[in-house]
Amino acid sequence: MTRVMSALALRTLKARKGGFAGTFVALLLGAAVLSACGILLESGIRAGSPAERYAAADAVITGRQETTLTLKDLDGSTMKESQPLPERVPLQASPADRVRRADGVRTVIEDDAATVRPATIDGRPVPGHDGIPPEAHGWSTLPLGDFRLTAGHAPRTVHDVVLDTALAARAAIGPGDGIRLMSTSTPRTYTVTGLVALKDGRAPRRSVLFLTDPGLRRLAPSTYAFGVLATAGTSPGQLADTLRAALDDDRLAVHTGDGRGRAEFLDVVVSGSDLVVLAAAVGGNVLLIAVFVLYATTSLSIRHRRREIALLRAIGTTPAQLRRMLAAEAAATGLVAGVLGCPLGLVLVHWLRDRFAGHGIVPPDFALALSPLPFLGAVLVTTLTALVASLISALRATRVRPTEALGEAAVEPSGLSRGRRITGLALLAVAAGAFVTGLGRQADFFTLVGLANSLVLLLVIATAVLGPLLARTAVRLLAPPLTRTGVTGYLAAANTRANAGRLAGAITPLVLAVSFASTVVFTQTTALRESADQVRAGLVADHVLTAPDGLSPDLAAKVRELRQVEAATGLVESKVVAVGEMMGAQDAVTLGAQGVDPTALGTTLDLHARDGDLRRLSPATLALSTTAASWLGLGVGDTARLHLGDGTPFHGKVIAVYTRGLGFADITLDHDLLLAHTTRKTDASVLVRSAPGAQDTTRVLSRVAAAYPGTVLRDGLATDDQVARQRANAWVNYLVVGVIIAYTAITVVNSLAMTTAARRREFALLRLSGTARRQVAGMMRRESAVVVLSGVGLGTLLSAFPLILVALALGGPPWPAVPAAGYAAIAGVTAALAVAGTMVPVRILLRVRPVEAIGARE
Repeated sequence: MTRVMSALALRTLKARKGGFAGTFVALLLGAAVLSACGILLESGIRAGSPAERYAAADAVITGRQETTLTLKDLDGSTMKESQPLPERVPLQASPADRVRRADGVRTVIEDDAATVRPATIDGRPVPGHDGIPPEAHGWSTLPLGDFRLTAGHAPRTVHDVVLDTALAARAAIGPGDGIRLMSTSTPRTYTVTGLVALKDGRAPRRSVLFLTDPGLRRLAPSTYAFGVLATAGTSPGQLADTLRAALDDDRLAVHTGDGRGRAEFLDVVVSGSDLVVLAAAVGGNVLLIAVFVLYATTSLSIRHRRREIALLRAIGTTPAQLRRMLAAEAAATGLVAGVLGCPLGLVLVHWLRDRFAGHGIVPPDFALALSPLPFLGAVLVTTLTALVASLISALRATRVRPTEALGEAAVEPSGLSRGRRITGLALLAVAAGAFVTGLGRQADFFTLVGLANSLVLLLVIATAVLGPLLARTAVRLLAPPLTRTGVTGYLAAANTRANAGRLAGAITPLVLAVSFASTVVFTQTTALRESADQVRAGLVADHVLTAPDGLSPDLAAKVRELRQVEAATGLVESKVVAVGEMMGAQDAVTLGAQGVDPTALGTTLDLHARDGDLRRLSPATLALSTTAASWLGLGVGDTARLHLGDGTPFHGKVIAVYTRGLGFADITLDHDLLLAHTTRKTDASVLVRSAPGAQDTTRVLSRVAAAYPGTVLRDGLATDDQVARQRANAWVNYLVVGVIIAYTAITVVNSLAMTTAARRREFALLRLSGTARRQVAGMMRRESAVVVLSGVGLGTLLSAFPLILVALALGGPPWPAVPAAGYAAIAGVTAALAVAGTMVPVRILLRVRPVEAIGARE
């Protein structure tokens, strides 16, 4: 019997290709997006780049680039979780002696590094590869890497430097020419004595230069690694085991093979961990939308097959046999769509990688890891989703008795079942409770965000459950204007009244599209508006010094000494790692941090303290934004336990909670404290407040800035620069909206086209009874207007509630930022899809002679 039902399923697929088209396209798109997200997820986990400076080292010893946190779950149990560190971890104590005594070790070389900003003698800044500032290393580390001297000679004095050939080409200099280097102080002049290049001739991934070891010490470097060269016959695995045993320190990591590249290029590792989160978020949202869409398309397909299913039940087919037939149809459709969607996913993932690189989420040369796993996972998930959607949609159709099935196939079911009505009203009650709770928790950021995310989902599900009831309500409102438009309007109103279930099936995907898309897009526009407002309101300084690659910390000290300046502070940026709590469960969180001079905080930067006093900031204290305070569960007087960007534990007393964290940073620390725990050791900007009555501040500041090549004097912080990260995150959310719209297009066009096609006999009967072709088309245009107005209007209404909670969470006015162009795009695209999905099939059907259409096979 299983073979019989499988054969019947295949025949059904062949006979009803059009009915399965929408489901197939939805599954195809789902497989493409899920396989692309799977590739991104695997690429983030396996992120790395071939070693260059460590290519000849048999092993590399570094600090462990992660911190381990102990988290509590909802049930009180604890677990360990590792969180990547955004800054390079320095080695506080040299392990060289322990390493040298280990078996199989031939040579140990200390690798000190300093980030530098080069400039030509005439003051032109020289950018590093891909805009990343070059790193300076000691000439003694050359044996660790794959570099060779191509011109000139090694550095001999503290004033000599060797550049890589690509960096020298950008500076248009060679051996014998001069170059200026900045690190933590004013630029120093060096003589280029030689050039190096990788042995295969390509430019290094990160620009590099070499000095003598005494020359490097003048740049205040940090020790980040030790390279190990092994004796002959010692394998990398043996060497790694020996070194780990000799070190016996879980704060240190031993890298061999591909791990050497991850030790060398921290940006790839950090961006890889970010990519894992993004890929999981996008894939999760796509899967959620796919479930909604597939349920809608499958339910509609089964709805149009009620007569077929009823006849099968009437001739003795059991519910189990029907379910096997429908499962076979779904499995075949899902399997074919999944296999065909994977090549599309391969194209999509390369496009996504380029877009992510363009927004600074990953480096431009980020490599994708390709393996069969993402494709197998996409096919499996696609097939299982199709199966589940099909079986759930068929529950009622396969359970009813044959006589009831035949009756329901002939007549539109009237009203909602008691179960659906109770379920829908319960969902609305829960949604209302969530909204009221949010209104009463305006100070709790993450509670509001969590409630907003839950609210839109609850409302959309409630709409799907109560669809016919809401459709009848919409008809009551829109029918009177329709009837005033003549015969076609009267027919449209009568049809929508009599077929509330059909109307609900058309409205639901529109509600899904408009509500989800509006919530995601306008959450981002509201956050960007609030960020820009906070930057403009919080910047008290009247002059700002900036540079693309950062500023030497001593620039702020020199500016502070000017008589025309009342106050000045360097602004250093980094991140910290902490344990946050949301809905009772703890989670590891990375928060943006800024360091400022406490003495200049109030006169250059106004963070708007809600509680406490920002003037009490010191190396032993910190201030939190309202967002951070909500997530960490801290207030004024509490002790915050954080890990700075390089993993250094920090315990500090909270002295203030401020409201302008969205425009600046969530954590504010003492400037010198945070600067010491960054990799580059530079300020992002210097904020300057002119002294009262000072007339020539701009001229004096320009003269001081001229001594630091690349420094730019502005009248204020560039808002676009401050919210650049938010814009990158917004782009990812816009990508999710694009997928939602794509799925909506499938659902709307499929559902409306199938519904319209099923009405061919109705159209034929109208025409045979004297109704003109244009009157039938006019009736359908009016029905489309009812669908569009109901779907867009209800979707807009549902999105308003979560958006109000988001606006309250962000601390601004209680109304969201809704650009007219953005809303018009969402509503316009959705409306165009709905009209096209109805009117294109109508025009095709009206070309058929009525006598042929009325006798056509179903």
